[in-house]
Amino acid sequence: MKISDNGIKMLKRFEGSVKIGDMHVIYDDKTGRPVKLDEELPKGATIGYGHLIKSGEDFKNGITERQATEILRLDISTAEQAVKDNITVPLSQNQYDALVSLAYNIGAKNFAGSTVVKYVNDSNYHNSKYPTLESAWKAWNKSGGREMPGLSNRRHQEFNLFNN
Repeated sequence: MKISDNGIKMLKRFEGSVKIGDMHVIYDDKTGRPVKLDEELPKGATIGYGHLIKSGEDFKNGITERQATEILRLDISTAEQAVKDNITVPLSQNQYDALVSLAYNIGAKNFAGSTVVKYVNDSNYHNSKYPTLESAWKAWNKSGGREMPGLSNRRHQEFNLFNN
């Protein structure tokens, strides 16, 4: 199974991007502000749709929409593998897309150990801290220990997609 075109569109909406003209530019993931060419890259320097820039990558001239989509697809492959490695039950395309979005956002390791995975794999699973799959899913709405409205909205939309 692969993420659908609708799943890619959803991820693009969730991740957002920063463009100047028709080019995606490097931005600070925390602030969403473009990084000036003469500035040192901040921790969390990002380009395209949530691609964290790695050592040795040079995007100072920006990237096109096509390149941003190609990089997103490459980055998604880790999240797709996390879903394939950890989910043992058959999934619909919408369920797969929603789980890939969650795994992409929280990271493969966090996804693998999550209560969400336990609930999806075992309809009889129960956890007292998160009594339902929905509560387990929507608990991934914090950054730095603080609830983030954007993450709460994302979790709500992902969970709705999972159920439709």
